[in-house]
Amino acid sequence: MKVLDGKKISNDIKNEIAAEVDKMKSNEEKVPHLAAVIVGNDGASLTYVGSKVRACERVGFESTLVKMPSTTSEVELLQKIKELNENDAIDGFIVQLPLPPQIDTQKILMAIDPDKDVDGFHPTNFGKMALDMSTFIPATPFGILELLERYEVDTKGKHTVVVGRSHIVGRPMSILMGRRGWPGNSTVTLTHSHTKNITQIISQADIIITALGTPNFLKAEMVKDDAVVIDVGITRVADETREKGYRIVGDVDFENVSKKVSYITPVPGGVGPMTIAMLLKNTLLARERHRLKA
Repeated sequence: MKVLDGKKISNDIKNEIAAEVDKMKSNEEKVPHLAAVIVGNDGASLTYVGSKVRACERVGFESTLVKMPSTTSEVELLQKIKELNENDAIDGFIVQLPLPPQIDTQKILMAIDPDKDVDGFHPTNFGKMALDMSTFIPATPFGILELLERYEVDTKGKHTVVVGRSHIVGRPMSILMGRRGWPGNSTVTLTHSHTKNITQIISQADIIITALGTPNFLKAEMVKDDAVVIDVGITRVADETREKGYRIVGDVDFENVSKKVSYITPVPGGVGPMTIAMLLKNTLLARERHRLKA
C-alpha cells in the first residue's frame, strides 16, 4: 500500500510555481494576482480563504482579500464582481462558497469572467472541460488528476467508481476520468443517493473516488484487493481529546481500507492540500493567458 501524499506533492507544486514567479520577477514581468471574495463570517470559509492568501505569499503571487458583510445584497456582490472582472491587475479571482441565503449562487458564478474563473465553475469552463478543450479545471478534481499522474497510477481501461455527483467534485471527476489521455481512459460509473446496489458497484471498482462527506462510509469489505482509493470527504467530528474539540475525518475507514488497497489518500493531508496548490496553478495559467492576449 502506498499513501498518495497530497501534502508533499502540493509542496512540490508550490516550489515549481515559486520558481516560475522568480523568473517573472527577474524579467521584470507582472507576477500573478489572485483575489478572493468572502461574504460573511463562516469559520471554515475564513480559515480556507486565509490559507489561500498565505499560499499566494509563499509562491510570490500578489493577493487581494475582499471581505463583505453577511448582509451584502446580491446587487452589491454583482457590482464587486464587475469591478474585479474589469480590473486588469487581477488575473483570477474566486468567490468563496457557501454564500448567504439572500444571494443566488448560480447567478454569481455566471457573472464571473470565464477568463478569470480560476475555480473552474463557470459553465463556459465546465463545458470546455467536458469537450476536452484547454480550460480551468476545478481545483479539487485537478488536484486528484495531479496526484494520480505524479504517482504514476495506471487509469487506462480501469473501472472508476465516483461516489457523489456534486458540481465541484463528483460530476467533473466522472468526466475527467473518462476522457482521452492520462489520467483518464477509464470506464466510469457515477453513483449517488439513488443508486441501487451501490455497495456491489463499489466492490467491482479498480479506482474509487468518494466525495460524500459521510464519515467512514467506505468500509474494507466494500473494496476489492489492490484498488485505488481517493478520499475527498472532509467532516469535523467531535473529539474532546483534541485541543480544538474535533478531528477531521474522511469518507473512508482509513485504518482498515488501507490494508487492502494499492494506493490511498489520507484525510487530512491527501486531496485537501492539492486543492489550494491547483488554484495557484490555475492562477498561473490565467496570468499566462492574459500575457498572450496583451
